[in-house]
Amino acid sequence: MKGFPGGFGGGNMNNLLKQAQKLQKNMEETKKQLEEMNFESTSGGGVVSVKMNGKKEIVSIKLKPEIVDPDDIEMLQDLIISCINDTYKKVEEETNKEMSKLTGGFNIPGF
Repeated sequence: MKGFPGGFGGGNMNNLLKQAQKLQKNMEETKKQLEEMNFESTSGGGVVSVKMNGKKEIVSIKLKPEIVDPDDIEMLQDLIISCINDTYKKVEEETNKEMSKLTGGFNIPGF
């Protein structure tokens, strides 16, 4: 029996394997580049700023002094949460966009 039924011969399987290995290498390189990028968001008109790297680690949080009101801690907390969530979404969107370029929209676990 030669190859696989339906036209998947030995040569075609080798080509498919090479393409898969190339895709995996490209995805790993893209993932590394994304992890080195920084993403930033602001909220409250710029009084809260969050910077996150592509590994989804918070690198910095900056607060302008005028936002610190001891009588309204809840607003400050809400602004920080909003800013973190927005930055996280930016990382996710960029990661999905770059990976989709490589995979043609297929969702590959682990990337």
